[in-house]
Amino acid sequence: MDARVKPDLAAWAGRHLERVEQALSQWVVDDAPAGLGEAMRYAVLDGGKRLRPLLVMAASEAVGGNDEAALRAACSVELIHAYSLVHDDMPCMDNDVLRRGKPTVHVKFGQAQALLAGDALQALAFELLAPDDSSIPAATQAALCRLLARAAGHSGMAGGQAIDLASVGRPLDEARLMEMHRRKTGALLQGSVMMGAACGRTDERARTALAQYGSAVGLAFQVVDDILDVTADSATLGKTAGKDAAQQKPTYVSVLGLQRSRDYAGELLAQALGALDASGLRDTLALKSLARMVVDRQN
Repeated sequence: MDARVKPDLAAWAGRHLERVEQALSQWVVDDAPAGLGEAMRYAVLDGGKRLRPLLVMAASEAVGGNDEAALRAACSVELIHAYSLVHDDMPCMDNDVLRRGKPTVHVKFGQAQALLAGDALQALAFELLAPDDSSIPAATQAALCRLLARAAGHSGMAGGQAIDLASVGRPLDEARLMEMHRRKTGALLQGSVMMGAACGRTDERARTALAQYGSAVGLAFQVVDDILDVTADSATLGKTAGKDAAQQKPTYVSVLGLQRSRDYAGELLAQALGALDASGLRDTLALKSLARMVVDRQN
């Protein structure tokens, strides 16, 4: 869509989020055995920024992607994100009691049910990417599954969480901190962009630019998260404020300081916008708006 008639971000996001919420409510069933469905739905529905689904949809629009593939990819990446939060909040990981302004899943349903809910959400994410009908070409299904697995696995989110847990109480330099966050947080955000791109056709120039954009946005998100952890309260964040410092976890603020972290977030935003300008893609307004939202957010 031409930038002159592109709706503002709130209106654009509202339309896409309505579709995503409806699809998640349909696909995350409540009739799984022994209350498992209730725990799954509690973990996913009615909460969160849905940034990852929006990145999928914006990137797919930028490349003229398959709409059904984009919707399924958007939901699948949100399911992976939700599962990761369920597991990260458990006592064996971050041991947190508040998420999205409500008790964490293990507090509400118990540790065993939380573990199973996370497992089931992860499995469902990949099931969504391989529908029984012919609405998504097999090659696209395979590409989406590969991108999601890479972003969520040892080279991405899980690997970053392993570094995070091993780094409690230990000093990290900036390079090691960046590696941890590019994996733990950045990989799934970048993966969201690349999954959206995989729903359509792109040349090497566009793919490279979108990967650079996703990398910058993914790291910027974590930098801002670290800033908010020391500048916002729990009510604003919807999760426990100050927990990183309390748990002696290395953050951008602890390594760089508050002002330098703010400056770095701005530099990453400039990198993301510059990558889009160099992409050769015409419809990047939503992607640019999302990048600005990531850096300007208050929770």
